[in-house]
Amino acid sequence: MRDLRKSGKLEEEAGEHLNKTLEIRQLDVTSEDSVKKCLAALPGQTVDILVNNAGIGHIGPLESHSMDDMRKIFETNFFGVVYLVKELLPSMKKRGSGHIVVISSVLGLQGIVFNDVYAASKFAIEGFCESLAVQLLNFNIFISMIEPGPVNTEFEMKLMEEVSKSDFPGADAETIRYFKEIYVPAAHEIFVTLGQTPDAVAKATVKVIGMTQPVFRHQTNPLYTPLTAMKYADNTGNLSVRSYYNLLFNYGSIFHFSLNLLKCITCNCFRRRVMPV
Repeated sequence: MRDLRKSGKLEEEAGEHLNKTLEIRQLDVTSEDSVKKCLAALPGQTVDILVNNAGIGHIGPLESHSMDDMRKIFETNFFGVVYLVKELLPSMKKRGSGHIVVISSVLGLQGIVFNDVYAASKFAIEGFCESLAVQLLNFNIFISMIEPGPVNTEFEMKLMEEVSKSDFPGADAETIRYFKEIYVPAAHEIFVTLGQTPDAVAKATVKVIGMTQPVFRHQTNPLYTPLTAMKYADNTGNLSVRSYYNLLFNYGSIFHFSLNLLKCITCNCFRRRVMPV
């Protein structure tokens, strides 16, 4: 954890396993010194499985983002992973084994409006890992990208709360209106309908870790798969870009109907009416 003063909830969950099968160490993935210090304190300096979970989000009109804010996102979401992988690869290669797991996002496959910089950081880590995965198979080292869609966490709630209070300096009034009146309500509806729990993502991650031949990509939410598939169905890119544009800005009623249909399916509305033969 970056700040050990916030470890109370984790310590409580760990219970009797604290400092036996679970140790909590200070680590800031944006600091090379912190990474080196944390790894040096591990027994034997050996890591069999690395799970990269640190991440920060950023949404809103691009014109309102400072360059410093954008760099901070990449420092955590991209370079933070690179620092850790770079430090651990020599020992994993020497042993001829290892598993690197990265909590990525479907936004590393499909860009979403007003998530420009966050999606860019996830695209970057997807490209980095996909390139690295090829050569690491030669050392019996696997890389797995865990790609959730929306996840209902304090992280997301805090982010939405912050943007609702922002004036977005630098952005024009029409873009701000689009963001606050169209995107924010739509995003809330998506989280309510498609959002997973952190436990669901954790269980999907454990499943991938337990595989004899771990997969490279695993999308945790099958309801989101058709949305990412659109991108690969048309090599011009027009299908996904224009579909998202029309659903959000021109055909809001279809967008809401689609989400309500998914909500009904996922809450088992139909299962009470359909009996197995």
